[in-house]
Amino acid sequence: MKKIFLLVTVIIFSTSVFAQKTGEDEEKPSGFQKDKLFTGGDLTLAFYTGGTTLGVSPYLGYNVTKWLDAAVSLNFVYQGQKDYSGIKYRQTNIGPGAFVRVFPINFLYLEAQYEHNFISRKVIEPGVGTISKSKTDVNSVLLGAGYSSGRSERNNSYFYLSVMFDVAQQPNSPYIDSYHRMIPVVRAGYNIGLFQGRQRRERY
Repeated sequence: MKKIFLLVTVIIFSTSVFAQKTGEDEEKPSGFQKDKLFTGGDLTLAFYTGGTTLGVSPYLGYNVTKWLDAAVSLNFVYQGQKDYSGIKYRQTNIGPGAFVRVFPINFLYLEAQYEHNFISRKVIEPGVGTISKSKTDVNSVLLGAGYSSGRSERNNSYFYLSVMFDVAQQPNSPYIDSYHRMIPVVRAGYNIGLFQGRQRRERY
């Protein structure tokens, strides 16, 4: 897991450095620019045999370049499963995260997201009730791609839809089923560009 996290960190850092060195022929403002800030949130929705995953993830980010966004997020996910014997598994998790989105073109992006979730789980047996409770924490590394509608150089507000997979596949991940198979994670939401006005239009 540490190797995966290190790899993602190196990719994010390398991408950021490279982004700052490309396409810089024209003069642009340097330093922190508040009109590059954005916020938003997405919904997580996954249905599969015997289970459902629902979640919400608000975030706050910064437009590093025309084609690279980075953000920190807070994740909340509920997961319910039922096995062949009728035993039900209920799981809720909450935790911080961070992601980068790379836009090769304005309406298509690649995404890498790291999450550390604190998990509460209980098992319910038919006719008996709750038979066990537990708490743990787990790391997830989500990789995937998405579609954005309305994003442009002058506007960082847009709807988006993405599909990702938890490639870390940790045993307690909310994004794998009881057989340790990866579940497609579908997320949809709205990205809101903050403080976008004359300064942002002039920058481009």
